[in-house]
Amino acid sequence: MLSTLLVIGGVLVGLILLLAVIVSLSARPATTSRGAQRGPVTPDWAADAGRPHPDAWSAPALSTSEMPAIR
Repeated sequence: MLSTLLVIGGVLVGLILLLAVIVSLSARPATTSRGAQRGPVTPDWAADAGRPHPDAWSAPALSTSEMPAIR
């Protein structure tokens, strides 16, 4: 009986430690301060395609330098 409780307790403690390790490894890295900057800060993950984001209410651009999708 006591050994069963010790095994169950050990498994629970192990699972909690494993969860803590997973959470700590998957956390986002801390942001670094880059000093005084001019203009808006663009996130590192934002892709720069060389043109502004399309507006949903404006007419689509007729000319582009991108290759058309092949279907």
